[in-house]
Amino acid sequence: MMVGNSVSHSNRRVKRRFYPNLFTRKFYLEEEKRWIVLKVSAAGIRNINKKGLAACLKEAQEQGLITNY
Repeated sequence: MMVGNSVSHSNRRVKRRFYPNLFTRKFYLEEEKRWIVLKVSAAGIRNINKKGLAACLKEAQEQGLITNY
């Protein structure tokens, strides 16, 4: 989450929050023959489509982003 300002036409500034673009998606994990549910960002979905689900899960575990799935 990031914090910034909403700026009106009269240039008044009001604090606001910028939230990540998260989605709850089901992915099929071919190695284990099962579906898993992940909450991923739009960029994360693009990475999974590009690299594959198993590679992304392994990379996330190495970085400490997830413990199990």
